[in-house]
Amino acid sequence: MTIRLHHVAGSRSFRILWLLEELGLDYQIIPYRLDDGSTRQADFLALSPLGRVPALEVDGLSIFESGAIAQYLLERHPEAGLAPAPGSAARARFLEWLHFAETQGALLEQLNIQHIFLRPVEARSPVLMKLLTRRLAVTLQAMEARLTRQDSLLEGGFSAADIMLGFNIPAVFRFLSASDYPALAAYGAAMASRPAYLRAMERSGPQALYAKDFYEIPHG
Repeated sequence: MTIRLHHVAGSRSFRILWLLEELGLDYQIIPYRLDDGSTRQADFLALSPLGRVPALEVDGLSIFESGAIAQYLLERHPEAGLAPAPGSAARARFLEWLHFAETQGALLEQLNIQHIFLRPVEARSPVLMKLLTRRLAVTLQAMEARLTRQDSLLEGGFSAADIMLGFNIPAVFRFLSASDYPALAAYGAAMASRPAYLRAMERSGPQALYAKDFYEIPHG
């Protein structure tokens, strides 16, 4: 099997990098940057029409969107035990959390735009930042309630849903205080200590998006 992951360090493509390590698969990383136009080149747009990572090539088949890629890989490798069986009640809970990761990810993306990317600075909206932060807090409250009762999102233990949402944890605490979510903070630390996560981090390289540990909402 030939696998090529199109990847930007610190981006959502890390989810797939981590998953590939959990699955024990061999793969090649094709690196990109967000600031050099490489994701807008025609050859990459042929793989991912919006010019976004991740994109994955498996034996000549290309697929984009991290949730779709995760489901595809899990279906090809059910022996790994990272997803409940289709049709089971646990599968329904798994799919909820798997896609909840993108609900949360969309809020993080908008906060990144407001705090980091939007220029000039005067174009940023403190009102919108407050609204997005409150909505992000609701997603953390849902996870906190779950993780207060158990160590992973599913009762059956670690799954690919933990990969999808575990990737988000360092980012959410750029905008909300980890001290307000002790169970989630402990969960994030546990996810970051997994051997597959550490191997993926080593292969990925450091993120270049966040220049601050915490982003305050400006007055306005």
